[in-house]
Amino acid sequence: MQQLLAMKLILTTLVVAVLALSAGTATATCDTLTVGHYRQSCRAAETIVRDTVKLYFSKDQTVTAPLLRLHFHDCFVRGCDGSVLLNATAASGPAEKDAMPNQSLDGFYVIDAAKAALEKECPGVVSCADILALAARDAVSMAAGNINGASLWQVPTGRLDGRVSSAAEAVANLPSSFADFAKLKEQFGSKGLNVQDLAILSGAHAIGNSHCVSFAKRLYNFTGKGDADPTLDRAYAAAVLRAACPPRFDNATTVEMVPGSSTTFDTDYYRLVASRRGLFHSDQALLQDREAAATVRVMARSSRQAFFRRFGVSMVRMGNVGVLTGAAGEIRKNCALIN
Repeated sequence: MQQLLAMKLILTTLVVAVLALSAGTATATCDTLTVGHYRQSCRAAETIVRDTVKLYFSKDQTVTAPLLRLHFHDCFVRGCDGSVLLNATAASGPAEKDAMPNQSLDGFYVIDAAKAALEKECPGVVSCADILALAARDAVSMAAGNINGASLWQVPTGRLDGRVSSAAEAVANLPSSFADFAKLKEQFGSKGLNVQDLAILSGAHAIGNSHCVSFAKRLYNFTGKGDADPTLDRAYAAAVLRAACPPRFDNATTVEMVPGSSTTFDTDYYRLVASRRGLFHSDQALLQDREAAATVRVMARSSRQAFFRRFGVSMVRMGNVGVLTGAAGEIRKNCALIN
């Protein structure tokens, strides 16, 4: 009974905090960013991005995870400056997209299509970094069932695009799927994100697929001695994951992050993690910390709407990391090239 009351108290406190934060971000300025930044300069900006995402989503619902991942991988390296979109040049050397953790990134074509439409409507006005943030929001909203309805959160805009993209910086800054909680907390903390943000943003793994190579070590050789990751449920590993990724798996073989739910954005991810069935070691690492574990268990029992609200709050916080202003950035005409 005491445990049940404690859980109810945690849930009540979290929901109240979420509602307060959501209300605060609805129309607020986010440091240098503002909701409705393009209201005067390019009134149709957000509509154009949403229509572009909708076009591709209607053809292939698996586009959501790549678009969300692009925004994450952009913000964790040099901040949310669109640097993940830049191509390598002879002068710059390998770019972020060339780094090993980014070689499986996808969805660039959606961003390029949105940029082309925006350049036709409002030349030189909307940044590639803002397109990434808007496209991620729109794709997630559609995966949550809001194809023609309201967005799950408002995106403050006004980011500028960066001029530098480094593969080495991507390797150094992007969280690993094999990371333990201490490392994850350090990496998120370096971006100004707290434990709550870490646990909630990990909910992005509710959608998408993963190549076997990204987690096979957990199944067959976790410590280099032919053993399995002890944080992973043994029965689940044998019946589901090893069946999908046998010892000599094809490098192209993928597994759904949440079995049977790879294109639906919901709270099933948290139920998997709470039962020690998260796909990545970094997912299960959330249970190593009291605060993160409490958030996992609360979200596993929460409504989709409560999760959506909290996810939106943390996405806005992440989207404000390392934002460029003034002469520090530019508005690229082509997202893959500096002006």
